[in-house]
Amino acid sequence: MALSRTRLFLPDAVFTGAAAITPEYLRENGIRALVLDVDNTLTGHGSQELPQEIADWLAVMRKAGIAMVIASNNFEKRVAPFADKIGLPYVSFCCKPSPTGLARARRKLGVKKEELALVGDQIFTDSVGANLYGIRMLLVQPMYRDIKWNIRLKRHLEKPFLKRYYAKGGKLHRTP
Repeated sequence: MALSRTRLFLPDAVFTGAAAITPEYLRENGIRALVLDVDNTLTGHGSQELPQEIADWLAVMRKAGIAMVIASNNFEKRVAPFADKIGLPYVSFCCKPSPTGLARARRKLGVKKEELALVGDQIFTDSVGANLYGIRMLLVQPMYRDIKWNIRLKRHLEKPFLKRYYAKGGKLHRTP
């Protein structure tokens, strides 16, 4: 079944941040594995620092048996040190919204598409990529204020799609 043009841009769920995604939510939705974006999802743009809240969340996911992989549009020199620091496999230069990088990430996890969700902060890369690939999209609110002009512009252009998500009954999942 083809996606409607509007549906292509809509997430399946919106969370205040990655730490708001619980093992219970994942279990209820049949999700066994997560593809994780990096910048403004797990840490700040260009940062190699892992906020304690995210470190704690990753530990909860691991304890719950949730498989995880990093998938970023950034180059390996940015992604590899961060992924190594947090002990996760990674796919760099994913070219989201193209689904090819997400397919590589899924192969690393060895799960079916219906057991996989992408966690990211941008509609035009993450939501579109997840929807094109046919996996669920868990959109998180950005961790920090965007400083790059092009990302600030995209945030403005995302507003009508978020409005549609909420108008269709979508809710904001908050950190427990």
